[in-house]
Amino acid sequence: MGDIHGRADLLEVLLDRIAADAARHPEDRHRILVFLGDYIDRGASSRGVVERLLQDPLPGVEPDFQTVRLLGNHEEALLDFLDERSDGMDWLGYGGLETLLSYGVPLRGLPDTPQRAAELRAALAAAVPANHLAFYRACALHHTVGDYVFVHAGVRPGVALERQHPADLLWIRDEFLRHRGTSLPGKVVVHGHTICDMPQDLGHRVNIDTGAFVSGRLTCLVLRGMRRQFMSTLDG
Repeated sequence: MGDIHGRADLLEVLLDRIAADAARHPEDRHRILVFLGDYIDRGASSRGVVERLLQDPLPGVEPDFQTVRLLGNHEEALLDFLDERSDGMDWLGYGGLETLLSYGVPLRGLPDTPQRAAELRAALAAAVPANHLAFYRACALHHTVGDYVFVHAGVRPGVALERQHPADLLWIRDEFLRHRGTSLPGKVVVHGHTICDMPQDLGHRVNIDTGAFVSGRLTCLVLRGMRRQFMSTLDG
């Protein structure tokens, strides 16, 4: 599933569609649900999204789905602020404000001094439940299933997966998007991070970030055998 960005309402719709699709395929033997990161920021319900993903996202569906949660650059930005690796200014500018509001943290002005940044950091740390913080810290950087590699943003072309820098997995754009042909030999890279109007299947890579927070289209990629199918909240 692509970038949710605080749209808990769309998450529920798409999970219902995934459950319905699974019910039509009782022959499935092994099911994995991979979330590509960017659960928070921009939309109005970051806290609600995380709360939902802390539960079994598809209760009652048999056989069960294994769930994999990847880290997005927006979760990294939140952690960087909480861990005093940033002053939070950049993060607030690209969506952090909405996350603060979802956790009930009042913002009386931008943290334009070290003191204000410290005060806001302390307020956020007090507001984020311990299990939410553990959720963010436990997210993986990548996941591999067969011929598919799942990452948030992409990979640096020509660099083996085990040697990829975390910053590239979370933030890369141009070098990855403009690369012709496979970036990881023998693998198809499934990613989000860069918004496209409709999901893109380019053979060697698949982009499923359809800008849910503004478009209302939250998208997932369904893989069965050799088949690739897209499913979104705006289907039908």
